[in-house]
Amino acid sequence: MNRYKKGKRLKRVYKETIVKYLIVAAILAMVVIFFKSVKVTPLISDDGTEFAKATVLEVNEETTQGDEMYSGSQKVTLRITSGTFKGEVVEGDSMNGYLYGAYCKEGEKVIVQTGENDGEIFASVYNYDRESEIAVLVIVFLAVMWIVGGKKGINSVISLVFTVAVIIMMYLPMLYLGVSPFLAAVLAGVLITSVSMLMIGGLTAKAFCSIAGTVCGVVIAGVVAMIFGNVAHINGFNTEEIETLHYIGQHTNIDVGGLLFSGIIIASLGAVIDTAMSVATSLNEIAQTSPGIGARALFRSGMNIGRDMIGTMSNTLILAFVGGSLNTMIIIYAYSYSIHQTLNMYSIGIEIMKGISGSLGVILTVPFVSAVSAVFFGKKKGKVLEDGMESEKEEELTAIKQS
Repeated sequence: MNRYKKGKRLKRVYKETIVKYLIVAAILAMVVIFFKSVKVTPLISDDGTEFAKATVLEVNEETTQGDEMYSGSQKVTLRITSGTFKGEVVEGDSMNGYLYGAYCKEGEKVIVQTGENDGEIFASVYNYDRESEIAVLVIVFLAVMWIVGGKKGINSVISLVFTVAVIIMMYLPMLYLGVSPFLAAVLAGVLITSVSMLMIGGLTAKAFCSIAGTVCGVVIAGVVAMIFGNVAHINGFNTEEIETLHYIGQHTNIDVGGLLFSGIIIASLGAVIDTAMSVATSLNEIAQTSPGIGARALFRSGMNIGRDMIGTMSNTLILAFVGGSLNTMIIIYAYSYSIHQTLNMYSIGIEIMKGISGSLGVILTVPFVSAVSAVFFGKKKGKVLEDGMESEKEEELTAIKQS
């Protein structure tokens, strides 16, 4: 009998797993179809050049002095290893700078911009070739996630791949088509959250509670950011990349002004998902171990659990945004900017808005998830049980006092 029940349970789990993967595959297929349907018009005219891989065969001449790798230039001999001119050996230039170019040595792998003029191939070193290193780092990360997480780790890898696909193939094309950045971020967030919860929590009530809480949290973060931005006169036009973005906005349907608030929603999504899933999972466990617990008691438990998480999750967001603005903070510190100058810099105002709005999203996710979970998992008779337990405790205390 036990073997029959076990087999039946395994069959049900297997069926749910297949359904789960089919749902994710179907959603991903629709995302890919949408991505393929969007036609992007290049903003740079085709001048016949392309980027390709190359290997430095010899450094012929250089104007760098000593250890100054980020100044001067070099003339090098290159063997192109990919693209239209694969296998060709050409002479090229490398301007050694902080952002572009590379300090070439014999055997160095680089990325070059190549082209042809009057039958003669030319090449200019664009940067170091880091693709192999990036690939190794990603593979190690995914492997560790798989090994440590086991089956959950595999589902997490699938969820991560899906998240990247949604950002690149749905979120960015929606922005390009002129969809409201706020709406695009919310839709992408809902899709990412739904699939993440589905892969991690399965087709369960706790997954639904987590999804509802996450959507609430990220919407709150975005709304708070928009309100603060309007009051403090901050929007997407006050970012460092505005010159390039403004040019893009003039030639596309992208709403540049709303990108900042859209980015805040996406940036806070991870922390909000973590908080929502943790609270919902904890309350689900409590409800299973204490079947008679009431909705009110379950809500209080969720709030207590959430309070312990609020500090760490808020710190996570704040420190992430601080780390992103570290260069600005070093400049402020070194030049001894006044408090009035510092607080009214656009870059500082934006980071403050990001950190606080994201943290508010995390904080307010806790009561919302607790309330939804309490409705799903709590029992009305729980209050009777709680009252009975309190009466028993009072009777015990009275007996102890009398004795």
